Amino acid sequence: MKRAAPLLAAAFALGAAPAFAGNLTPVQDDVVTPPPPPPVAATPNWTGLYGGVQLGYNNLDSNISGSDDTVIGGLFVGYDYDFGNFVLGSSLDYDFTDAEIAAGPNLPVDLENIFRAKLRAGYKLGDGLIYGTGGYAKAFTDNLGDDDGYFVGAGYETMVTDSFSLGGELLYHEFDNFNGSNADVEPTTVQLRGTFRF
Repeated sequence: MKRAAPLLAAAFALGAAPAFAGNLTPVQDDVVTPPPPPPVAATPNWTGLYGGVQLGYNNLDSNISGSDDTVIGGLFVGYDYDFGNFVLGSSLDYDFTDAEIAAGPNLPVDLENIFRAKLRAGYKLGDGLIYGTGGYAKAFTDNLGDDDGYFVGAGYETMVTDSFSLGGELLYHEFDNFNGSNADVEPTTVQLRGTFRF
């Protein structure tokens, strides 16, 4: 019994030593998480079909009778595709106007309509889109027939709601030697546009 007591005391001391020595598992510092990045401002998605109306000012220059100013307006339909920061699209426009190409007692000539097949490429700025445009144009007159030409221009459009946008567009058109008449017809138009998006 006298031998058992020292053995028990030694066993107890050996078993208790790790407890007094402390926890051998390394203590981890609190993990500091970085703050979340600031939210990225969402821009509208321009992809989709659209149609609308436009109205504005037509300044028509002609090498025959100078220039004439009048109202122009019409309808358009098109489709855009949104690539993130850039937008590509195409559309068809048909405008009505009444601008004088040539004056005279025997042959007054008025430009009555302009048709356009357009391409446009734009860069997104917040809720807006700034773009360049160009393409094929066809002009129709009251008594000099019609002729093919081209146009170039630029515009800006901003989303008012998810389904409606407002914008403005400046276009320069050129119809050289209109239908073989030696008349060069150059309308420059500025129009406000209201667009419904589907």
